[in-house]
Amino acid sequence: MADKSFLDWPFFDERHRALAAEADAWAGENVASLVDHHDVDGSCRRLVAAMGAAGFLAHAAPEDGRFDVRSLCILRETFARHDGLADFAFAMQGLGTGALTLAGSEALKEQVLPGVRAGTTIAAFALTEPEAGSDVAEIALAATPVGNDTIRLDGEKTWISNGGIAGNYVVFARTGEAPGARGLSAFSVPADTPGLTIAERLETTAPHPLARLKFADCRIPAANRIGAAGAGFKIAMATLDVFRSTVGAAALGFARRALDVTLDRARTRKLFGAPLADMQLTQTALAEMATAIDTSALLVYRAAWTRDAGAPRITREAAMAKMVATESAQAVIDRAVQLHGGEGVRSGSVPETLYREIRALRIYEGANEVQKLIIARQLLSS
Repeated sequence: MADKSFLDWPFFDERHRALAAEADAWAGENVASLVDHHDVDGSCRRLVAAMGAAGFLAHAAPEDGRFDVRSLCILRETFARHDGLADFAFAMQGLGTGALTLAGSEALKEQVLPGVRAGTTIAAFALTEPEAGSDVAEIALAATPVGNDTIRLDGEKTWISNGGIAGNYVVFARTGEAPGARGLSAFSVPADTPGLTIAERLETTAPHPLARLKFADCRIPAANRIGAAGAGFKIAMATLDVFRSTVGAAALGFARRALDVTLDRARTRKLFGAPLADMQLTQTALAEMATAIDTSALLVYRAAWTRDAGAPRITREAAMAKMVATESAQAVIDRAVQLHGGEGVRSGSVPETLYREIRALRIYEGANEVQKLIIARQLLSS
């Protein structure tokens, strides 16, 4: 059983502890029956529908527009500990509509968010392009006015989570109000809009629904713009400020699962006539794993608490949390694989599955190298 003593830290209220218990019980009863890793599309559809019915997606797209980041982190950590696809399904409902929650018109919110909360609409966040990953300023997908009430989208997006199964995409495009990042805007694009096609489904080491999208003379109402013209970069960064900490929380869930199974292995595996746990090298490894997890948790929940306490931006705190938690989880899981020996690399074993799941977290929502630049630049500007 994963250590839950962190819930007694002063970052949390009683409602957070209750949510953690509710989510853990629900996941324990439901996730295994909903997930089939050979059918990731179907698994995500089932998970989203079930999470919506259970009420968890109300946290991902709050009606009042106020994210409780601690709740998001608790849910991501809990779901990730049970299964990576469960975390993915929950997280993308929030990331995929975060821009709408933060900056969308009331009409757009009413059009999209109720379905997202109910789990009947799957959401996606379309930012990355073939030549614009960490450098958002290089986005080239063009949004061109056609008359006074229509926008035409032309270009590509890639590595889009939920690509191919989403019912609605938040798309960032170049509208040209200024050079670079200041010339971007955000749009809500229904998946069935003519001119939007799935150009390619993408496979990764840990299977998730991912796709390359093509926009060719894709026309949407001008009213589908989210926020002001030219505010796309600001909206994207505000969305990532909320959800970047939660990436660290997902990494925590993976790391806690790795420590749990390693503790079980150390207690039951015999080596030279004694439990593996009796070896000092094993004890040292376990101590390092536990310390890395607590260090990460402190940074993740500090960032979440800071945002919930009213800080307008937590760019540095979120960058630190995401960077440290994902790097630490990678090290913890690698150690788990090593202590499991041959079992650790057996396809489908818990350590092997976690090893594949954790790797992408060091890249998406800003590669960790970029997080270091964010932290340093904020330090230098103060």
